[in-house]
Amino acid sequence: MNQSVDDTISGRNITANSRTIRFPFYTARTEYACLAMLELAASYGTSAPVRLRQIAEKHNISHRFLVQIFLQLKAAGLVRSARGAGGGYFLGSDPKSIAVYDVVKVVDSTIQTENGNLPEHPFLRAVHQLWTDAMHTQMKLLQQCSLADLLERSQEQFDASYQI
Repeated sequence: MNQSVDDTISGRNITANSRTIRFPFYTARTEYACLAMLELAASYGTSAPVRLRQIAEKHNISHRFLVQIFLQLKAAGLVRSARGAGGGYFLGSDPKSIAVYDVVKVVDSTIQTENGNLPEHPFLRAVHQLWTDAMHTQMKLLQQCSLADLLERSQEQFDASYQI
């Protein structure tokens, strides 16, 4: 899709020629997991764990929902927890070694693998192949981008917004 001059992208939606289209490549759960992991990445190397309630309040995410996400991330080894009054979460490893794809594949059950069943009609087969190609391109991009890369990207955008 070529974006025309009046197309805009915001959040998970694309507005094209006055029509809003939901961006289907990720869920709110995935977005929240990535935001939370970026919060942990930003505090990587400090001795204080990050509290989920702090992340939930900062990004207006349900604390209970975030707890569910972190149970998955912890089971996958992407985060580790610290118990007690000063407890919270740390990244399980260096942000440079955690790809965004690692987070997405843990929390997003909509990631599909190829099942090998191609439709009979050639038009439908062509459409399905396009969706498969798009998914593969998306997965490659997510595999190539680490949390450190994404954190750097966010800092570059922050720095650029304050330059006049």
